[in-house]
Amino acid sequence: MGGGGGGRGVWFGVAAGCAAAACVIAVALVSRRVKSHRRWQRAAELVAEFEEGCGTPVGRLKQVVDAMVVEMHAGLASDGGSKLKMLLTYVDSLPHGSEKGIYYALDLGGTNFRVLQVQLGGKGSNILKQKVERQPIPQELMTSTCEKMFGFIASKLKQFVEEEESREGTIETRALGFTFSFPVKQSSVSSGVLMKWTKGFSIEDAFDRDIVACLQEALTKEGLNMQVAVLVNDTVGTLALGHYHDQDTVAAVIIGTGTNACYVERTDAIIKYQGLLTNYGGMVINMEWGNFWTSHLPRTPYDVELDEDSPNRTDQGFEKMISGMYLGEIARRVLFRIAVESEVFGDVGSKLSQPFALSTPLMATMHEDDSADLREVKSIFEQTLQIPDIPLKTRRLVVKVCDIVSRRAARLVAAGIVGILKKIGRDGSGPSTSGRPRGQPRRTVVAVEGGLYEGYSLFRDYVDEAIVEILGDVAQNIFLKTTVDGSGTGAALLAAAHLSNRKSYI
Repeated sequence: MGGGGGGRGVWFGVAAGCAAAACVIAVALVSRRVKSHRRWQRAAELVAEFEEGCGTPVGRLKQVVDAMVVEMHAGLASDGGSKLKMLLTYVDSLPHGSEKGIYYALDLGGTNFRVLQVQLGGKGSNILKQKVERQPIPQELMTSTCEKMFGFIASKLKQFVEEEESREGTIETRALGFTFSFPVKQSSVSSGVLMKWTKGFSIEDAFDRDIVACLQEALTKEGLNMQVAVLVNDTVGTLALGHYHDQDTVAAVIIGTGTNACYVERTDAIIKYQGLLTNYGGMVINMEWGNFWTSHLPRTPYDVELDEDSPNRTDQGFEKMISGMYLGEIARRVLFRIAVESEVFGDVGSKLSQPFALSTPLMATMHEDDSADLREVKSIFEQTLQIPDIPLKTRRLVVKVCDIVSRRAARLVAAGIVGILKKIGRDGSGPSTSGRPRGQPRRTVVAVEGGLYEGYSLFRDYVDEAIVEILGDVAQNIFLKTTVDGSGTGAALLAAAHLSNRKSYI
């Protein structure tokens, strides 16, 4: 009897212990679920706040359009009167497809330069042949002297010309289009004074010197009979290439690592140069639109922090919201804050905290991941950011952040483009701001170049969508056409247009 009673006591004790343990487990599970819910709630709040801050409803986009027009007017009225520099390029003749002959181009914009030979066949034949050669610039020449660097470039250009002409035959008059992607102040279509070096160059004796004269002198020393016909940047080259293939092209936009735009303006609208311009047609204006700013741009705390951490604070505000240099970094900053405040990524290492650890191409890859399990997102987090095993729910959140960043950028690009079209009377709205009479909407082409636009289909779709929202039915007359190699081929085409016997003003 006593033994049985003791057994029952042990049994009840074990049962009570199990019940207590079950209660502890249940409490732990509930606590974990509550914590998980709170983490997700915080993550969702941060994403919602970011999406609201990046909002670009059509009303706001139209305000950006109008602000762009105002700044364009101010920049054309006086130097320093606007965030937009509105630089005169002195390009008053664009290629139109009837150019004929062989022309050369030199594209100098970084630690490599390219030389090109382009053969044009005249009306209806387009570009017959093209040869391109890339050459690295030795590190020591980037900080040497003007004579040494341009002497090196001229020697390589001479080798290229001799090799090509040994097969094709000697050309009596050689014309060169020179793309120089550094800040210069131009005084004619074929002259410009260097304002400052970037991209690792620091050649002291080149400051305040005419860059074309430096190159021309080096070519003469090499015994190469070649005339530098035009000095341009890559954006103007893109416009030339677009216009060569389609004469309805009136503007060009670069949307890559950096961004810029140029367009054809009436000379009588360029107030700050009144009396200095001799023709009465059009002139290509280099906007330097990366520096555009207006309070109507949807700026978030992440944009403010990025600007404060950048070496060019308060400059290039538009570029920091729309270009490939910065989009991945904006997404990284948002994701890092989510990681810190919600812990939905688990134990996050130092990678996600490192500036520019997430590039824009990787952001685009995650955004366009259409696999059911978002395996590209998983792979990039594991291999690049060293964050393994993020759940599918978290991967979807990552894609959402990428979408917000990309959509805002693309819609602002669209607003910028429409701003240009409104300035020149191609947006179908009220009285023209350039003095042109309004009539039926005209077919209008904008040449677009740059890896961000070319390689990111969702970005392109968002640009197109926003243009339609802003312009309505007029958008059916607006065409964005991708070009390739405006900085090379476009420069050669501008040399051809400038020297053509049938030169026609734009």
